[in-house]
Amino acid sequence: MRERAAQQPTTDRRPKGADRPPRPAQGHGLPLAGAGYKLGARVLRAIPPGVRHAAATPGGTAWYWLSRAQRRAALDNYAAALGRERSDPEVARIAKRAFQNYGRMLMDFLLIGSLTPDELIARVSVDGREHLDAALARGRGAIMAVPHMGSWDVAGSYAGALGYSISAVAERFPGSLNDAVVETRQRFGLDVIPLGRSAVRSINQALGSNSVVALLCDLEQGPGVEVRFFGRRAIVPGGPAAIAVKTGAALMPACQYASTPGRHHVHLEPALDLEPGTTKEGVMQRIVNRFEAFIQERPDQWYAFRPMFKS
Repeated sequence: MRERAAQQPTTDRRPKGADRPPRPAQGHGLPLAGAGYKLGARVLRAIPPGVRHAAATPGGTAWYWLSRAQRRAALDNYAAALGRERSDPEVARIAKRAFQNYGRMLMDFLLIGSLTPDELIARVSVDGREHLDAALARGRGAIMAVPHMGSWDVAGSYAGALGYSISAVAERFPGSLNDAVVETRQRFGLDVIPLGRSAVRSINQALGSNSVVALLCDLEQGPGVEVRFFGRRAIVPGGPAAIAVKTGAALMPACQYASTPGRHHVHLEPALDLEPGTTKEGVMQRIVNRFEAFIQERPDQWYAFRPMFKS
């Protein structure tokens, strides 16, 4: 399936992602940060894959123990996801594995800058691609609502390598580090929309050109809507629902995860049926319900290291 996808992309309405000229980088200053990022990527590429992934175990464990605030938040979040008490040893085991897997995800992100489009396509599989093609056939763009699972950068870059026009909203990094990260993300045509006041306008423009927009929307990022997440009160961004209702864009739950070391899988679900009068709270609750199922299948690939539940 992946071979056919690479040869016959069904959504080449704009130049293929890997051939599209990137936007100018957006960071300034702190040149050592960007240089350190690129040096780290070169060093990682010289290390055998098995050694790289093994190194994430002690590194992630150290991060887990050294970051008290993130550890406490993670234990609370994974206890809810697993339906166990916070003091249950299984909760701590899953939390530590999540910190370790996050380190592996960062390594994979650093390494994709050295891959060709065909090499990236060979490392990623997908199910439900027909749902994305059906959504784009409507001509109003598609919003992929995704949780903080797996490597969203790898998934977005994979879509760009297949020829889809895809954008993702992302936070800025300090100085030249932002330049280096954006350059890596744009290598395969993943267009970066900086998080900020102009993001909604850029999202609407992308959807207006029948592009795909990926939005992480499982953790609170400012004003949002209240939902029940694993039976507890939580605030999640309401933007995906509000934009879909306003623009008519398809809204698709999706997730991505590491299938084996160095390889990834993308899961796409059919677009939600948004009836007239649908509220953004109701829509986001439906999205969160799907996130719960994704997370419970692979809780150690959900990266929830900050408080998310309301008392």
